[in-house]
Amino acid sequence: MDPFSAEGELLNIHSAFHSGQYQNVLDFETSVLSPENQLPAQVLKLRAQIALGQYDEALAEPSIEEDSPDLSAVKALALQSSGKTDAALQLAQELAENYPDNNTVQVLGATVLQAQGLSEEALAVLAKHQGNLEAVSLIVQIQLQQNRTDLALKEVQAAKRWAQDSLLVNIAESWVGLRVGGEKYQSAFYVYEELASAPSTSAPLSIVGQAVAEIHLGRLPEAEAAITAALEKYPTDVELIANSIVLNVLAGKPSEELEARLQQVQPAHSLLADIQEKSEFFDASAAKFSAKASS
Repeated sequence: MDPFSAEGELLNIHSAFHSGQYQNVLDFETSVLSPENQLPAQVLKLRAQIALGQYDEALAEPSIEEDSPDLSAVKALALQSSGKTDAALQLAQELAENYPDNNTVQVLGATVLQAQGLSEEALAVLAKHQGNLEAVSLIVQIQLQQNRTDLALKEVQAAKRWAQDSLLVNIAESWVGLRVGGEKYQSAFYVYEELASAPSTSAPLSIVGQAVAEIHLGRLPEAEAAITAALEKYPTDVELIANSIVLNVLAGKPSEELEARLQQVQPAHSLLADIQEKSEFFDASAAKFSAKASS
């Protein structure tokens, strides 16, 4: 295989991963890649396993114990996703301190930090990036979670000046559009609709994005139909399950079964932590009300 074709194969793996085609990533034949591209491909394959909930398989991979910051960062992500949060945090912080310029460490280390509520620490790690589009997209996600839509918009606009046609930048711009609202809802819907309709990129990520846009556009039945159909095809996809829970809440339907499924697939998911926190807050408030009523 000529080197240009091999290079294109790595780009295909990247595209498949970032559009949510995780099984396709695992199915790619990577033995044809050049030695310098073997590690990036291996990292993507392990991340795809983690995204599919195969944490034990990823952690059992012998190479993950190699003395490599990239593979160690993947290990930190697998530990975090499997609920071993203390070990994940310790490893992520060590890697961020010792390998601050490593792209994989930046993205996966920051992902672990953000998952544990350390947003500013995560942003500090990501701020060291040099043209790392994954870092840009994660910065945008964190800023949106902080309700700093203004900063997220600036981040996207800056990235568009040097990566106009990037899939990651287009998706990040759609995230911001869903927060800005108005006509941006429809623009975001078109981006995800195009992704979902393309056979090469039809995957849970694009379906979730399309469904979220549908919700904002007031088309709840269409969103529910899309998510339900996708869940039948991808029953263990974390984001599909999480968004289906949100849809059920909006529609006034029970979500206990889906919450149990999410607990099984990714026990450390932020939605579960949020549900638990709000449940405890409700119980505490109800107890205070009951005490006043009885007195």
